[in-house]
Amino acid sequence: MTITALDTLLTPQRVLCGADCGSKKRVLETIAGLVAGGRGKEIEDQLCESLNARERLGSTGIGEGIAIPHCREADCSAPTAALVTLARPVDFAAIDDNPVDIVFALVVPDGATDEHLRVLARLAGLFSQPGLRERLRACRDDESLRATMLSAWAEGDEV
Repeated sequence: MTITALDTLLTPQRVLCGADCGSKKRVLETIAGLVAGGRGKEIEDQLCESLNARERLGSTGIGEGIAIPHCREADCSAPTAALVTLARPVDFAAIDDNPVDIVFALVVPDGATDEHLRVLARLAGLFSQPGLRERLRACRDDESLRATMLSAWAEGDEV
């Protein structure tokens, strides 16, 4: 499966602007809750554990205040994303040692390795653009945050 539109991954229910998370642990818990989407505490806990397991391999903080936590999940039927901006930056053990205030999470089915890597590469490229980071940080509500991210995705080449 090839992903050509971010709106299939990033639904309005999985976007949170200005979240008050005081730690990396709380950020990952918040993301797991968004991705689980009310499907139950067991699913949310499993997602959180999968995201934490990936973080133990090495931080997904890519620098400039950005983190892209990601994992493969056996019970995941389709790629899913969540976007969160933080009211206060948190330590994410990022590559540049700067705290993180923009978090884009990606959860994909176990067998979607190639797709997973293509999307991660695309996201890293987008987040390397200072203008996008500034526009995301300027958003004051979930709707504008999602619209800004979708617009940036649409402007680039398709995955």
